[in-house]
Amino acid sequence: MVAIVDTKGRFSDRWIEYCKSRNIAYKIVNPYANNIIEELSECTIFLWHWHHADYKDQLFARQLLYALEQKEISVFPDFKTMWHFDDKLGQKYLLESIDAPLVKSYIFYSKEEAVQWTTATRFPVVFKLRGGAGSINVKLVHNKYQALGLIRKAFGKGFPLYNQTAIFNDTVSQFKKAKTVKNILRMLKWGGYVLFPPKSYRLFPKQKGYVYFQEFIPNNTFDIRIIVIDKKAFAIKRHTRKGDFRASGSGSISYAAKDIDIRCVQIGLEAAKKLHTQCVAYDFVFNEQNEPLIVEISYGFTMEAYDSCEGFWDRHLNWHPGRFNPQAWIIEALLKKNKPLNEPVSENRPSQTQDL
Repeated sequence: MVAIVDTKGRFSDRWIEYCKSRNIAYKIVNPYANNIIEELSECTIFLWHWHHADYKDQLFARQLLYALEQKEISVFPDFKTMWHFDDKLGQKYLLESIDAPLVKSYIFYSKEEAVQWTTATRFPVVFKLRGGAGSINVKLVHNKYQALGLIRKAFGKGFPLYNQTAIFNDTVSQFKKAKTVKNILRMLKWGGYVLFPPKSYRLFPKQKGYVYFQEFIPNNTFDIRIIVIDKKAFAIKRHTRKGDFRASGSGSISYAAKDIDIRCVQIGLEAAKKLHTQCVAYDFVFNEQNEPLIVEISYGFTMEAYDSCEGFWDRHLNWHPGRFNPQAWIIEALLKKNKPLNEPVSENRPSQTQDL
């Protein structure tokens, strides 16, 4: 039986649809239940698209999923896929260990070493916190004095992991570009969060005791997002915000296959093979020599943002045009490892459900 955590609006929507359409036995489970291990006693597969911005998920999702792997339950995401999720520090070490073409990154766990680094480095550089998505917690540092201010704060009072004001301002910018109902609702939501921060955001600890910088790669008006699942790759081209160097979260996307540099696809497929990941998304930029470099990686992505892709590449870089369902690839890869699941479909839900 397949166990699915129903995280509405994310991968679980299509996993549930997949099981229903193929009469695969599944059950909806509550990962926060104290007896979750017992609840999974008859399950061979466990699927949970957990979220980096949910405090509870960050608190124990990795531990639960790894524990289930020890119980020989096939899980998504597995340990190699998600241990580095929303952790740019871990990603630096991981990508360097396989000699992936990573944008040069610098991590300091000592204020003195960080200050000394500023005397020899060239500016601008990019400052990041280890967590956060959509270019939140990313700043362009123009000179040594700005860097020193960030370093003092990093080794002083620290930074909130989720800055509601910064996210609200970013949402306002999105609204000015596209006055859609979706952007209006998002702006109202984050405006409310500025006044009344969600409890889960307040629970996240301050980011302090380290400082992380990346080399700034100039003259990039877009980045390339490559996603690899089960030896297949698909991609989008994301344009930067107006007057900004950041592309992630801009909402300005090109889906044309001709706009994707095939070198990024090849690097993504090769790195995924080395890392043994079930699903991995890479963000690429290009240096002055027009060489693709990885900025960061992730295991999750917004489903709808990729529905307009024109097709995908297989592991041999052959192009397959047409629509596809990457969430189906995830569950199909796990089903291959297990016996056919042809029991009657179960839609039993836990007595207490959690919508993320």
